[in-house]
Amino acid sequence: MAYKLTVRAGPKVRRSRHRDLDDALDALEARGRELARDAPGEAVDLRYKRVEARDRIVARLELAGPQRLVPSVRAGVDVHGDGSIQAYRGRVRRAAIDAAGGDAYVALRRALSQR
Repeated sequence: MAYKLTVRAGPKVRRSRHRDLDDALDALEARGRELARDAPGEAVDLRYKRVEARDRIVARLELAGPQRLVPSVRAGVDVHGDGSIQAYRGRVRRAAIDAAGGDAYVALRRALSQR
């Protein structure tokens, strides 16, 4: 069985498969840190409102697996415009994982190891 990592950054979508959960989490963390480093960091002015960089999601990294049709693991991270990271569980109903002042990737690993 394999874990699938889907990276949505702007209009680009990339998918990759990984043998085990640790390998998938390592790939998620490496790509997430790269995207956070390259985050634009500026607000966007729309016609009727202004969206601050911390409120804008510039990339979403989703992890699913190991089952193919109904994966038991559905989790990931959101990369915000200011470079901050928010870990979550679920897909349609996302539940934020509290990093408690630490690293969001460590909190994600801890949450998935407790499942």
